[in-house]
Amino acid sequence: MQEKNGPMHDAGPALGNIGALLKERAIETSAPCRIDFGGTLDISSFHYPLRHLAPATVNIALDLRTTVRLSPSGDDRIRISSTGITDAVFDPMAAPYDHPLGLMFAVTDCFGARGVHIQIHSTSPPRSGLGGSSVAAVALITAFSRILEKLGRPALSATQTVLLAHAIEQGVAGVPCGLQDQLAAAYGGVNRWEWPAEPDRPPFARHPLLTEAVLPRLDGHLLVAYLGVTHVSKDVNSTWVRQFIQGQSRENWTAIVHLTRDFADALARFDMPAAAAAMNRETAIRRAMTPQVLESMGQRLAEAAMAAGCGARFTGAGGGGCLWAIGEKEAILTLKPKWAVLLAERPTAGLLDCRVDVRGVC
Repeated sequence: MQEKNGPMHDAGPALGNIGALLKERAIETSAPCRIDFGGTLDISSFHYPLRHLAPATVNIALDLRTTVRLSPSGDDRIRISSTGITDAVFDPMAAPYDHPLGLMFAVTDCFGARGVHIQIHSTSPPRSGLGGSSVAAVALITAFSRILEKLGRPALSATQTVLLAHAIEQGVAGVPCGLQDQLAAAYGGVNRWEWPAEPDRPPFARHPLLTEAVLPRLDGHLLVAYLGVTHVSKDVNSTWVRQFIQGQSRENWTAIVHLTRDFADALARFDMPAAAAAMNRETAIRRAMTPQVLESMGQRLAEAAMAAGCGARFTGAGGGGCLWAIGEKEAILTLKPKWAVLLAERPTAGLLDCRVDVRGVC
């Protein structure tokens, strides 16, 4: 997504019924999901008090993309279809935002769009801790931004798209949310995201860790598995936020800030043993605070990874979803069949066929 300068602008009047415009040509966008390290530090509850430590988060975009397609609904209503969820149809401003597709309806209402059928297809497992709902929101906002362009109005920049997606999701969730999922979806690649915590600056700063030419090398150093059980990120995140606000475990978060820096530096210089060591220390700290971040299958996979000389970490806030590993190519090749055997014990689990995605939303 091309960045534009300037402040967040008034989006203007509601889009209204866009069925006729979409009948001429449907609009389709897609965005990548991510694996991550140092998450939770992107929540303002943490990075404002910790700003003197310059907290950061690392994420790696994966080519497990979510595609959003806009076409006419045939009437004035909003219809949303998504794999694994029953189609939902509501009049404008009538959808409950606590619905499984509530975030998508909230985005649509934000733009005042009507007469639209929104089809969402994701190549990542549902509720897998890869940032899926945030990715879909970024893709949907980008689709509506394209309609703004067609109507002769300014499109949203990458920064504006991220901030809008985050604001809507946090409002709908009713709990503090981070920014890293939206950032990976918008920009792609491998980045360290810093949180300046300055009221007169954007809330994030991007630092690419690897050039586009180098990114394919990273594929052989990564392994991603779906544990076969879904996760609910706000449950664990809410525990971490509550603990931090109550003054508990703050020394752990200081350690996580330093380990995230260590991991980012190791990744930038392709020092996989150092990256794996930082990852295992960070995972151990989080497990001490919240043992539920690794369920039974995740624990066994993590132990196998460490035995092979790799690092292992849950995605997002854990408690199910996905686990990913990093290490030397030989170590990953050794680990892969071992993970496959363990995952075969659970019919819904398995290794994910994915690579680093250089592209953001497009």
